Amino acid sequence: MKRSRFSEEQIIGILKEHQAGLGAKELCRKHGISDATFYKWRSRYGGMEVSDARRLKLLEAENAKLKKMLAEQMLDVATLKEMLGKNF
Repeated sequence: MKRSRFSEEQIIGILKEHQAGLGAKELCRKHGISDATFYKWRSRYGGMEVSDARRLKLLEAENAKLKKMLAEQMLDVATLKEMLGKNF
């Protein structure tokens, strides 16, 4: 996945500028981002604080780790079933 030029803290700062009254087009021009990027950020990070974004990032990392562990476990189970089927 492509890494963003902006950190979560910067993104939330930009969104707070918008909440303070700056227009979306002005913000996009000021920070060098597209309208689509701004609205995608707003849908994902809208209403969040910096601590919430950090927690979200940690939860996503933990979720990815758990999914990987589950996939490995399922592979082990499938391998064991295949080996038991060949022996009998």
